Amino acid sequence: MGSQEKITIPKIMKMKEKGEKIACLTAYDWIMATLLDVSEIDLILIGDSGAMVFAGHNTTLPITVDQMVYHTQSVTRGVTRALTITDMPFLSYQVNPEDALRNAGRFLKKGGADGVKLEGGCSILETVQKLVKSGIPVMGHIGLTPQSIRVFGGYPIQGKKTGEADRLKQDAKCLEEAGAFSLVLEKIPAGLAKEITQSIAIPTIGIGAGPYCDGQILVTHDMLGLFESFKPRFVRRYAEIAQIIRQSVAQYTKEVKEGKYPSSEESY
Repeated sequence: MGSQEKITIPKIMKMKEKGEKIACLTAYDWIMATLLDVSEIDLILIGDSGAMVFAGHNTTLPITVDQMVYHTQSVTRGVTRALTITDMPFLSYQVNPEDALRNAGRFLKKGGADGVKLEGGCSILETVQKLVKSGIPVMGHIGLTPQSIRVFGGYPIQGKKTGEADRLKQDAKCLEEAGAFSLVLEKIPAGLAKEITQSIAIPTIGIGAGPYCDGQILVTHDMLGLFESFKPRFVRRYAEIAQIIRQSVAQYTKEVKEGKYPSSEESY
C-alpha cells in the first residue's frame, strides 16, 4: 500500500483542483473501517444507511444520534488515514441550528469524526453556517435525500424537470456559500451533475449521479454484495460476499454435524 498520511479537508478540496478523483465508501464498524483504510480509500462515511444494512430497518429514519455516535466511535477507532464523516440522522439537525450544533459536536468530540453530513439545500443554510463557524466541517447532500423518503414516496430520480434542476443548482450554490467543503449528489441525471460540478469550487461526490462528479461513493455492503435486498442501477457489485458467507457457514455446519471438525490437528 502507499502513503498513510492523513487525508484532511484541505486535501480533499485540493483533489478537485488537481482533477484527482475522490473515492468514498461507508463503514459502520471497526473491522470494515480498518479494511477500507488500508486499501487507501479517501473518505469513509459513517452513514445513516447503517439503519438499513446494519440494523435491518426499511429506511434510514429510525437510527438515533446515540447509535450514530457508537458507530462513529467504532469506525474512527480503526482509521488512521481516511477522512471520516458522520451522517447526522433524521431530526438531529432539522429542528433548529442550536440542536444541530449540539448534536454535530458529539460526533466530533465523542465519536472522533472529522466532520458531518447533512441532507438539504438552501433550507438548511443557517444551520450549515452555524456549524462551519463553530469549527465543524460540513458535507452537503442534495438530490435524492433518503431522510425525505416519506415526501418522495420512494427513491425516484431527482432533477429531471427544469424546475427541479434549477432548484438543485441553487441548493448547490447555497451550500457552497454557507461553507460546506463538499457535496453529495444522489440519483440525479449525469448532465445535471456535470453542470453542478462545474459551477461550484467545492468537490461533488456522486452516488447514482454519473461519471462527471469529482468523486464517487457507494454503500460498502452494496458494492461487496453483502446487502442483497435490492440493487439500484448505479451499484456495481465488486464481489458476492453474502454468497461466500452462506457457502462457508453451510460447509462448517455440515462438517460439525459429520464430526469432521475439529480434526486432531485443530485440537490440543
